[in-house]
Amino acid sequence: MSATRTFRSRASLNVLSFTLHRLRKRAAVLVAVTTDWALFIGIVLILGFGSSWYMIERGSPLTTVTVGPWVSWSASGRADSDPYTRAHNARLGILPLSTEVSQTFVAHTDSEGRTLHSSCDYAIEGREMQDFWWSLTAFDTEGRLIPNVLGRSAFTSNTMAIHPDGSYVAALSRDARPGNWLPTGGAGRLALTFTVLDLGSRAVAQEDDVERVLPKITRTRC
Repeated sequence: MSATRTFRSRASLNVLSFTLHRLRKRAAVLVAVTTDWALFIGIVLILGFGSSWYMIERGSPLTTVTVGPWVSWSASGRADSDPYTRAHNARLGILPLSTEVSQTFVAHTDSEGRTLHSSCDYAIEGREMQDFWWSLTAFDTEGRLIPNVLGRSAFTSNTMAIHPDGSYVAALSRDARPGNWLPTGGAGRLALTFTVLDLGSRAVAQEDDVERVLPKITRTRC
């Protein structure tokens, strides 16, 4: 009788041990599958949000025109603008003029791709455009005008001093410079905008026109 009980106890223990072993295996498989799915969903979400952020923040060849350091959203202000362009303008809190009547280009780097910063000095070189009104404006990277004693943040085609040959040079620096000087103070990272009125679709359609109107940004001291 004692041997029978012992046998039955061992059999029960073996069944219980086998059952627990199978449950552990199934739990391990379930955890592995869940982890794989969680990883997959995480990667999809990261890629999705990342690509959306990039399209809204930086744009793509489908939504922007890029020449050197200058970038323009080609459908800004238009009724048929794409969702990324509308989201970009909404995030910045701006109401741009339609690109059918104007074109605004933004630069965060110099012509060699180095980030614009108030600790450095820059020469902005361009040429006069007889047929268009244009403006050159300095901001901090939050899109705010930079406070300075002169109260000067921009030059336009009416206020920029033009050389006899039709060229101009503007200085972007903390310290005062003779001529066309845009003060940067201690703003840190900078952004420049160059807006041309009545340029319309020609700037988008003809790259030669874009290169002709956009000034070169050269770092002279840092």
